[in-house]
Amino acid sequence: MKIALDAMGGDFAPKATIEGAILAAKSFPKDVHIVLLGKEEIVKAELAQAGAQDGLFTIINCEEVIEMGEHPTKAIQQKQNSSIAVGFGLLKAGKVDAFSSAGNTGAMLVGSLFSIKAIEGVIRPCIAGLIPKEDGRFGVLVDVGANADCKPDVLSQFATLGSLYSQHVMGIENPKVGLMNLGEEETKGTLLTAPAHQQLKLNKNIQFIGNVEGRDLFNTKSDVIVTDGFTGNVILKMAESFYDLIEPRVPNMDNFFKMFNYESVGGSPILGVNGNVMIGHGVSTPLAIRNMLDQSRKLVESRITEKIKEAYK
Repeated sequence: MKIALDAMGGDFAPKATIEGAILAAKSFPKDVHIVLLGKEEIVKAELAQAGAQDGLFTIINCEEVIEMGEHPTKAIQQKQNSSIAVGFGLLKAGKVDAFSSAGNTGAMLVGSLFSIKAIEGVIRPCIAGLIPKEDGRFGVLVDVGANADCKPDVLSQFATLGSLYSQHVMGIENPKVGLMNLGEEETKGTLLTAPAHQQLKLNKNIQFIGNVEGRDLFNTKSDVIVTDGFTGNVILKMAESFYDLIEPRVPNMDNFFKMFNYESVGGSPILGVNGNVMIGHGVSTPLAIRNMLDQSRKLVESRITEKIKEAYK
């Protein structure tokens, strides 16, 4: 197995990405190899400073970098030798099994859609976020940012994608799927959620349990929560803020609240595209990078991309 990592992606790159890659390489099985993408001289200098042994990684030189504030589409088109563009090229050619980056999220989305493309039958790929559950597991929240505006049929597809991810990556058999709404009653909702509820009822690929409310985010009522990317992104970032608020105020923090630390998750996969793509937080630390790579490994091992393709044959 080969996992490509954008060594230049993230606010603290390349130092944090290199250190995270070293942490991952030390813990991974011998058949998992990390490929570092970035400016070779800089990457080698960081590896030497970190004391990494020779031959631990493959390095592919990429002279260009897509910065965090650049326009995603223009950057992908104009910077073909950037670490992100090269990463998608390797993934498309089958030379790596997964591609991970904590860099420009928009560029990662554009690269996914225009390079490896959406799986046939998938209207819009989505980003899956992990939400802590009070029983110690993680639940899946889809979408968390790829699609700010959605239609009911798109939410129904998100439910299928999230359910497949929950089952094959998270190991939850027959996951319960809920629709984020402003009330439990079937007739409640917006111009989006009310008709989406009816479509989800007809979706034979999922176990739909009906509407869930904001208070149900962290309980065990559902394993997968479906919403539009705007709402999902607000929910995810609000949840991430809990750890930052609690950590300095509570000396002996409960393990449940430790799960809100973004570092423990590491990254979010793009579901519904022809390849395993993992997006990391822009402020990723070495620990977050390590866990992002571990999530990438789990994507490959689960064969989630193949499972989604089978569902849409």
